[in-house]
Amino acid sequence: QLQLVESGGGLVQPGGSLRLSCAASGFTLANYNIGWFRQAPGKEREGVSCISTRGERTNYADSVKGRFTISRDNAKNTVYLEMNSLKPEDTAVYYCAARDLGNSWYCSYNGHEYDYWGQGTQVTVSS
Repeated sequence: QLQLVESGGGLVQPGGSLRLSCAASGFTLANYNIGWFRQAPGKEREGVSCISTRGERTNYADSVKGRFTISRDNAKNTVYLEMNSLKPEDTAVYYCAARDLGNSWYCSYNGHEYDYWGQGTQVTVSS
């Protein structure tokens, strides 16, 4: 069964840090481009970051640029999202998603372009 599982969410104070993980089972994550998305209560889902299959290309939404870092360890079949200087507006359920583009890559924050999704992990930034 093809599955993505996010972990690492939690409650953190403003200015704090968290590292989210997205682990794949049932398939080789190295063949897939990965996107991180988030959805806050009452808001539409938004794209946060993308990474290419080997990790050489990344992209960030303006709202997280300079604070978040996406990376991957294909040997561990895992993608990470390091989140620093967290703000209350970062509070959301965070999802990772995978898509197969073959040998090409472009970052997309259109969720319909992704093939597999995780169940999400809650991140709450509050004092």
